[in-house]
Amino acid sequence: MLLVTGGAGFIGSNLVAALNDAGRADVAVCDGLGHDGKWRNLAKRQLADIVPPAELPVWLKDRRLDALIHLGAISDTTATDGDLVIETNFRLSMQLLDWCAANATPFIYASSASTYGDGAQGFRDDASIPALKALRPMNLYGWSKHLFDMAVVGRAARGEKLPPQWTGLKFFNVFGPNEYHKGAMMSVLARRFDDIKAGRPVQLFKSHREGIADGDQRRDFIYVDDVVRVMMWLIAVPSVSGIFNVGTGRARSFRDLMLSAYAALGTTPNIQYVDMPEPIRGSYQYFTQSEVDRLCGAGYNGGFTALEAAVATYVKGYLDSADRFR
Repeated sequence: MLLVTGGAGFIGSNLVAALNDAGRADVAVCDGLGHDGKWRNLAKRQLADIVPPAELPVWLKDRRLDALIHLGAISDTTATDGDLVIETNFRLSMQLLDWCAANATPFIYASSASTYGDGAQGFRDDASIPALKALRPMNLYGWSKHLFDMAVVGRAARGEKLPPQWTGLKFFNVFGPNEYHKGAMMSVLARRFDDIKAGRPVQLFKSHREGIADGDQRRDFIYVDDVVRVMMWLIAVPSVSGIFNVGTGRARSFRDLMLSAYAALGTTPNIQYVDMPEPIRGSYQYFTQSEVDRLCGAGYNGGFTALEAAVATYVKGYLDSADRFR
């Protein structure tokens, strides 16, 4: 049996779908479904169990798992409740790490590209303690993920007991089906698609930095299928441990993202540029781009989908469909 925490969420439900498609019905999900329709992310899936987070410690007692994939977290980058974020994102992660170490269970977990902060130190997934200590996350969510990365790497450096496989994945800007419950944390493509479809103008931020054009702020956008392919590879190759970036290795602009959506629909672009709100101008990231040579050097050769192809798949297969769920 496999356990996926956060398995009803965006990335988690796509992983569950891939596991089902690979013939695995022995998948348990730990997540809260709430009242916002998140259950629809799992409506087409076959599951062994759905475990409420509060019951997870009891559920794990005396249980054997092939692997534990820990994707559950408070992922809102605007979260301000420090105690709740640390309890959920750090302390629970530590408890699951301890359980996997004690039970010799492979442990794959979600870190985040937000650990890199403003990118001043670059985006290299150097998992040494000095390199990690140099990073300065810009929000509570990023710090909570960074704190756990340092705890895991610290144990490894001291030779303390760890799971037979421990792998942290620094996801960059992931987009794709089943992200609809995320509200303001959805990808800009999902948030703006209905405007694109209806012919309403799509608003992107103007640039407030010399030398960068309006809408040319860049991110490493990665389609969720590529992220899932990396995790499926890690499940199949439990000899790989470490912390790895998961991005395409190529930064593209928000304008490119929107133009790809218009192209997928065959409609004329209608983009307006608006001033960035004053409160976020000083901390806004203009560029993120992963370095993926360590992941590829570890043996991953699944490749990454080009932005235009990924957007076309998302738009035609999901966003412009009566059923947007995978």
